[in-house]
Amino acid sequence: MLTPKYPPQDTPPIPTTPTPTTYSPAPHIPAHTPSPSAPVFSRPTVQLTPGSTLTLVAGGGALALVVGAVLVSMLLAVAITAASVAVCAVVVRSLLKSDHR
Repeated sequence: MLTPKYPPQDTPPIPTTPTPTTYSPAPHIPAHTPSPSAPVFSRPTVQLTPGSTLTLVAGGGALALVVGAVLVSMLLAVAITAASVAVCAVVVRSLLKSDHR
């Protein structure tokens, strides 16, 4: 059926340490081995064709229009709310003022 294909690892696997078996009285001096340099991984570069560039530009423009529409609608909602609160304040003020007469 469908089996997932995992990308190659970016880092080499961590080697497992062997478990100590017996005590050896003789000193063990490991041979000096130079440490390997950091592995260099080659990743494929993204090739932009004229069609993909046009798609990216159109997608960016559509995203900008959608975000702009959302922001304008939020600003309009805030403005309508502020206007209604102002009208309520004027009505309450006139009611309180007429009460004093």
